[in-house]
Amino acid sequence: MQIARKRHPWISGFVLVLAAAWIAGTALLTDPAAQGKTLAPQAGFPAPAFTLNTLSGDPIGLEDFTGKVVVLNFWASWCPPCKAEMPAFEALQQAYQGQDVVILAVNTTYQDDLPTATQFVADRGLTFPILIDADGQVSKAYQVLAMPSSFFIDRKGVIQQVIIGGPMSEALVQTQVQRLLAEEP
Repeated sequence: MQIARKRHPWISGFVLVLAAAWIAGTALLTDPAAQGKTLAPQAGFPAPAFTLNTLSGDPIGLEDFTGKVVVLNFWASWCPPCKAEMPAFEALQQAYQGQDVVILAVNTTYQDDLPTATQFVADRGLTFPILIDADGQVSKAYQVLAMPSSFFIDRKGVIQQVIIGGPMSEALVQTQVQRLLAEEP
């Protein structure tokens, strides 16, 4: 014996419309860009502001470089790809010294050893600012989960490119910087 089922096509349609409205409403209420937040700093979003001390103890803030192209690199002395890409950053420093390009290398000191990092910098003769993230707050703000992680920031303070992992070649670094320099300030 079969049980007769009454079909009400309008109920299915109503449920679908209600579900679509729920999804759309939830997306609007939780959209990270609409709240001024992002799940992770990414291209098109403002770079999170910070101030860190250099190896010599001088404070440097990202906002100090508004109007300049910034290459922000997170690294550790124990990281082989970090070691391999440092010559590319030093070559960039030499090529663009005195121009509107700044390299900020943030040592993730909270998971590194400061004397080893300091020796690493000295051994390689690095001349760009090395910043110390002793408590990991800046790494957390940039949601750095892998070493190295690099952020290419335009003159307006907006992240234009994020590169996770490495090592990056000198050509890649140069290309990214030249592209940002070619943009109108």
